Amino acid sequence: MAQHRAPILCVDVGSTWTKAALVAADGSFRTAQRPTDAGRTDVALTLDRLRTDLDAPDAPWRACSSAGGGLRIAVVGFEREVTARAGSLVALSAGGSVVHVASGALDTDPEALAALAEARPDVLLLVGGTDGGNAAVLLRNAAALAGAEPLREVPVVVAGNREAAPTAAATLVAGGRTVTCVENVLPAIGTIEPAAARSAIRAAFLDHVIGGKHLTADPAVLAGVIGPTPDLVLIGVEVLARVAGCDVLVVDVGGATTDVYSVITPAGEDAEIVGDVVAPLWQARTVEADLGMRWSAATTLEAARREGLAVPDDLAAHAWAAADHPSWVPTTDAAWALDLALGGLAARVAVRRHARPSVPGAQPRPLSEVGLLVGSGGVLRAAVARAGGSRSAVIDAVLAPVLADRAGSWALPHAARPVVDGRYVLAAAGMLERDHPDRAAALVRDVLGGVAQPV
Repeated sequence: MAQHRAPILCVDVGSTWTKAALVAADGSFRTAQRPTDAGRTDVALTLDRLRTDLDAPDAPWRACSSAGGGLRIAVVGFEREVTARAGSLVALSAGGSVVHVASGALDTDPEALAALAEARPDVLLLVGGTDGGNAAVLLRNAAALAGAEPLREVPVVVAGNREAAPTAAATLVAGGRTVTCVENVLPAIGTIEPAAARSAIRAAFLDHVIGGKHLTADPAVLAGVIGPTPDLVLIGVEVLARVAGCDVLVVDVGGATTDVYSVITPAGEDAEIVGDVVAPLWQARTVEADLGMRWSAATTLEAARREGLAVPDDLAAHAWAAADHPSWVPTTDAAWALDLALGGLAARVAVRRHARPSVPGAQPRPLSEVGLLVGSGGVLRAAVARAGGSRSAVIDAVLAPVLADRAGSWALPHAARPVVDGRYVLAAAGMLERDHPDRAAALVRDVLGGVAQPV
């Protein structure tokens, strides 16, 4: 019982910073962060330093990670607009970045396997065929992958046609591959089932990716990592939606990418969307690799211009300087204002892409009932800290433009409240949800300012 009531240390190992939250039984918490220095310093040492910072030498702990480039997933499917698309949605919801999508039979294109290997995936998601539908392409692709020497060390998750999947998995195993066979992600047209593949991708990440990124040689640290960071953040967003009692949209503006998460409870016509051959995921994430505050600052401006958004000359100069010096932190009011303006452009473009139909003729993502828009990301948190905890500048520069973006071709929320995750609680909430849901719920109330509906 004492152990159950003890503070728990939740650690997110990022590529640049490792963040920690020490969460007490009542949901109160303290935070600290340290540079990750992955590849130069074993993250076990970073963990020890964070324990010292938070005076928690013996606290039980758990971790998530996006270090070393995060989780790189390649999807191999039957038709690009059907099973390959479904696989991509599942891969994103599992916390990965989709680095390559292949469709059709790999053995008919001599360059297909080479392109797949060049993408350097950490995990392959092999899908194809509805249950009772086409099985031939799944079997042919399994045979092609089994003999692909450059991909031999990459684990494979098979989540295709139910009748053919066991044979496909056996072919891969015979070829010396590490394989997990789960339920079909697209059992029928218009139906998507992500849970089993998402769990298998998470397990492959833990077993084969974390150690392979050379983050640590300490088996205890490896054992403490429970999943990729975006996967745990999505769970945290689900907790937030439950506690807030409304649909939630989260924009996480990072240095290199901007992630958008939405958790929706469909109602009315939205609950009966049938125009898509691949049904929407109501808990979803998209990743925009060309939108960010530092490494991707210049491409953020290019994307904004393509969207018809105005880019002032002083902001362009600021973005180029930020891209040249990714560790730079603003020191003047003018520089902070430009940084937040850059974040506002990244957020607007990322939400437009998240909301729009992914293919012609499909339905847009129904976000009109979103009641909470959350801004997250290191620069946003730094701006809040600099302002003594005030979130008004971030809301005005980054979130308010999203809610007023009538040119974005998506249905704006009727009454969304903009808030900021100023203390980075969503990942920690995701790590605690399974075993300590009360602590997870208490954490997300920090985003809500302490005001929320009962769980």
